[in-house]
Amino acid sequence: MKKLLITLTLIFFLFISCRIKQDDLYTIGIFQVDDATHLNEVRKGFLRALEDAELIDGTNIRLIIRNGMGDISEVQRIAQEFVKRKVQMIVPLSTPCLQAALHATREIPIVFSSVANPYLAGAGKSAEVHLRNVTGFSSKGPIKQSLVFLKRILPSAKRVGTLWTPSEINSEFYLELAKKASRELNLEIVDVPISSKREVLLSAQVLINKKIDAMYQISDNTINASFEAIGRVAEENKIPLFGGFILSTHLGACAALGWDFFDMGYKSAQIAIRVKNGESPENIPIQYMDKVRLYLNLNAAEKQGIKFSEDILKRADEIIGSEDISSQIPEFL
Repeated sequence: MKKLLITLTLIFFLFISCRIKQDDLYTIGIFQVDDATHLNEVRKGFLRALEDAELIDGTNIRLIIRNGMGDISEVQRIAQEFVKRKVQMIVPLSTPCLQAALHATREIPIVFSSVANPYLAGAGKSAEVHLRNVTGFSSKGPIKQSLVFLKRILPSAKRVGTLWTPSEINSEFYLELAKKASRELNLEIVDVPISSKREVLLSAQVLINKKIDAMYQISDNTINASFEAIGRVAEENKIPLFGGFILSTHLGACAALGWDFFDMGYKSAQIAIRVKNGESPENIPIQYMDKVRLYLNLNAAEKQGIKFSEDILKRADEIIGSEDISSQIPEFL
């Protein structure tokens, strides 16, 4: 009996010792607004960079990873949870998450990623002038370049359709950029607002009925999480669909210009590591991606009535649906 008590006492103190050790680990709270493809890639890139820097969850850091699954109230609750748990850093992946983090704290360091316009979200005034606890990577997309590309593929196009989400300030921001660029290109943007993922399929069908020549789907978290539904509608109606993020070509778009979101997440983590090592976010300018990539999906293109020239094929960074085309030219624009 005495030996049993000694053993149980040792186990208890070992447990307490391990718990204290865990509580001493530098803790990072990471969260995204939805289960969208581009956000999943950002998260994967972020975690890979930590791993490459030999920062291992449970060994020398602690990671708390959350997903709001499209519920803004849940996103806000997660941000508050991080503050209550006294994490040492918050990593918001998306504009709604950054907004929630800014509302929850002005003290804990925040390193954001995949935020179209961090200044509209309240992070500051410019890349150099921002809140002292905030820095990160903007995902402002190449909207004008994308519409220039669409016009090159479809010179006779006049009416271009897109869905957008009024509750996302990033979506409204992209819509305004698209409308501005379209005026310079003699295009008309025809838009249909949605309020949730459940409306994507029906709203895409409504958009098709507005006699559009093509779709250029701007990137936002709600729509990206249901992009496959748009791809099905485009295929069924033989309407060319151009995506606002490159992985949309894996979900039904015939072409897309944009950023490598895995790379964005990786680079965001490199900033986070600098902050963990003692550098102040205030002294780190907000960063931007600068390498525009072109992805093509030849299977989708055929179903949507599109054929790309050899020149376009040679410029692509990734081509789906062709085994014999391997040209990978780094810079497109």
